[in-house]
Amino acid sequence: MDELEMIRKKKMKEMMEKMMQDENTSKINYPVNLSSSNFEKILKENKYVVVDFWAEWCAPCKMIAPIIDELAREYDGDVVFGKVNTSEEQGIANRFGITAIPTLIFFRNGKPVDKVVGVLPKTELIRWIRKNMV
Repeated sequence: MDELEMIRKKKMKEMMEKMMQDENTSKINYPVNLSSSNFEKILKENKYVVVDFWAEWCAPCKMIAPIIDELAREYDGDVVFGKVNTSEEQGIANRFGITAIPTLIFFRNGKPVDKVVGVLPKTELIRWIRKNMV
């Protein structure tokens, strides 16, 4: 990884964390980068959370990323979308038994209730999300 890419990632992470801390924003309508420092807080503070377990080197993860971005905007805080980079957050990935990526886990009231592995079309992801919003 070149120096410019490392700087870009660091700045992106800082911007995302700042956006999360902005008290004027009541809804999260973008995918939140999750780490061991904010994972539990996001699950605790939001009724519905979809966590995307991914890695930079994963081509299917890159295919689903724009869909996750769209869904985060469309669900506009009703469902919060988070992203866990499994290369950087192996502890979280191990905790949920992630062996293949992308894996999406739906959390309701802080508890995992369902998961899907692999790339699904947006329509199927919407169906999956609605099914779990009980």
